Amino acid sequence: MNSTKPYEHLIEHRLDHTEVYKGSFLHAFRDTVTLPDGKTTVREYLKHPCATMVIPIRDDGRLIVERQYRYPVQQVMIEFPAGKLDPEENALDCARRELREETGYQASEWAHAGVLHSGISTSTEFIDIWFARGLSPGTRELDAGEFLDVFDASLEELLEWARLGLLTDAKTLTGLLWLQNHLNGSWKLDWHSVPPTP
Repeated sequence: MNSTKPYEHLIEHRLDHTEVYKGSFLHAFRDTVTLPDGKTTVREYLKHPCATMVIPIRDDGRLIVERQYRYPVQQVMIEFPAGKLDPEENALDCARRELREETGYQASEWAHAGVLHSGISTSTEFIDIWFARGLSPGTRELDAGEFLDVFDASLEELLEWARLGLLTDAKTLTGLLWLQNHLNGSWKLDWHSVPPTP
């Protein structure tokens, strides 16, 4: 599926690579590329450390979600727990850490769902999607400058909020797609027991 060979007629090839900006989080580049027709153009994009998102399912079927203010869109958003990978951190460790830090919960079972590319025209970011169950509560450990509310909601509530435009976060909408298909048996998950973090 990811092989580019059958689609070589669509591939752009880099001629030049320029760093435009490097901040504490954002890292921007401007590349000159050759198009499939031989012409050249410029592609500007952000390099991202990538992230994980967790769909935490309580024993009663309700879901752990968050409300968080997102400065670029100037809105409080409804989201599944998520966060960026630390250097050299694997995706499951990141998912476990973010769930514990943001919500206080730990999970005894985990399943990898898939990958979401969140901004294919502007960013290298991908988000690894994980499911978690067998939840046990604990103490949150929010990062400095991180403020969010944790609450639970039913799938039906989340879908209604999405329909009404109250839930518009792309990763969470993708998570709801996965969740619906998992619950109706269309998309299988391979669950694994994972010891809690000390």
